[in-house]
Amino acid sequence: MGETSEVAAYFDLDGTLLNASSEKTLTGLLARRRPWRIPHATVAWTLGTTFGLLTGKAPYDALRNRGHLSLASWRVLEQYSDEIATSTLKAKVSQGAWERLEWHRNQGHRLVLVTATVAPMAEAMARVLGMDEVYGCGPKSRTGWLSGSERGWSVPRRKGKVPIVQQDAAEHGHDLSKCYGYGNTLADSWFMQICGHAIAVNPESSLEKHANQHSWDIVYWPS
Repeated sequence: MGETSEVAAYFDLDGTLLNASSEKTLTGLLARRRPWRIPHATVAWTLGTTFGLLTGKAPYDALRNRGHLSLASWRVLEQYSDEIATSTLKAKVSQGAWERLEWHRNQGHRLVLVTATVAPMAEAMARVLGMDEVYGCGPKSRTGWLSGSERGWSVPRRKGKVPIVQQDAAEHGHDLSKCYGYGNTLADSWFMQICGHAIAVNPESSLEKHANQHSWDIVYWPS
């Protein structure tokens, strides 16, 4: 196995490669085109948050339930995601992000997107970015309508990104000590720290402090 084939670059999406919230953008389009969903989605999100907190979820996770997508079909999410990825979100990828992706490509590194964004949106952005693999939030079989629940989903969020990165590396023969991990929040530090090269991108203050404590590289990719 050659040196470069042992290496992958694992990227978070929102705030790292993308200077926007991809799922909020998708939710906004849903609200404009299907306004009849708004009352139900608001109630579903509120109930999901309350239930999550009462059952012991961390506020970070409870607030990120999928109630805001309830009563949307997977087909519609795929259609809208493809549309806004090219028409709106592509322009919000910084030049620094494009240049870093190209640098990894030229090194022969595999490009992997690992994001808590709902899967259709994550996959649409992966196509725009030219990623080799993408892991987003969703079930294996995506048919019918969303209920707002994440039961049965793969959820690459916080510590949940770690086993996904580990499994991907094992399946493709990557040496994680030679791999790169890019993120912008402290929640990303869980998967970043298992990569030999952890890079904080436009980091929030807590990640910036963590990165300095662990001698991680810090880069700033302005909009």
